[in-house]
Amino acid sequence: MQALWLENGRLYLRDDLSVPLPQAHEALVRVRLAGICTTDLELVKGYYPFSGVPGHEFVGQIAQAPGADDLVGRRVVGEINVACGHCGPCRAGLAKHCRNRQVLGIKQRQGAFAAYLCLPRSNLIPVPDSIADEAAVFAEPLAAALQIEEQVDIAAQHRVLLIGAGKLGLLIAFCLARTGCNLLVAARHSRPQSLLEQFQIAWETEDRLPERAFDIVVEASGTPAGFHLAQRCVRAAGTIVLKSTFKGEVRVNPSVWAVDEITLVGSRCGPLPKALHLLAAGAVDPLPLIEGRHPLPQALRAFEHAAKPGSLKILLEMEGV
Repeated sequence: MQALWLENGRLYLRDDLSVPLPQAHEALVRVRLAGICTTDLELVKGYYPFSGVPGHEFVGQIAQAPGADDLVGRRVVGEINVACGHCGPCRAGLAKHCRNRQVLGIKQRQGAFAAYLCLPRSNLIPVPDSIADEAAVFAEPLAAALQIEEQVDIAAQHRVLLIGAGKLGLLIAFCLARTGCNLLVAARHSRPQSLLEQFQIAWETEDRLPERAFDIVVEASGTPAGFHLAQRCVRAAGTIVLKSTFKGEVRVNPSVWAVDEITLVGSRCGPLPKALHLLAAGAVDPLPLIEGRHPLPQALRAFEHAAKPGSLKILLEMEGV
């Protein structure tokens, strides 16, 4: 099969890979659409030492399911963390923090920028017929956006700052706006600014943000500078939610967090069923975020497009691959 391959910081197309064979508890999924996210771009930079097929945002169709033939043909999205089920975190109900976990297209499991992928059947969630592929492919990042509300109480009286209006940031903005909070988004580029205005969400440039003024700051810029800005803008006894993953380190003075009693919340993957429910209900519309579509043979060009400052969601199409 054809796939995009990452090795030693270099991307290239391969057409010599075998179609993966699903184990007894797994399903083989024919990928229909896959999305390029900032984590994929950071993997190329060396954020995590992964070699293989990247990609973890996808919608596909089950092609094989050993022992569960009734599942064949179903459209699905997938939980990207594959847990062992036996370690301490797994026994404690924290499967996505499994000590032995694989992560689709990120850690020890071939990803979605290919004609086919394999995941455990328990990781796959059926997509309602009412959701088009172009919306369903956003289920994983939308779930990540919704995870913030699973971790932090956000209500109308809260002043909330979102730093970063990129691929994930805009989905976070759409979700936070639903809470009725007093939301402001730090946005650099004209395209996200226009989309925020279209959805009646207030935005401001980073240099005009008030310091120590926000109850909750969500950092989704994908840059060390975004974290430093979050520290400047959160009030004493406020909360910073960290969504960014990137190569490199951030120099911090943790005594500031202690003195100001700042709560730091790491936030990663979220509830896929809830994301699909919102997509089916039309409560969140991700389609305006799509900036381009490329067939898999043009994946290198697609990555160049996705890496441009201010670019939004770029999709890879597997039709005919």
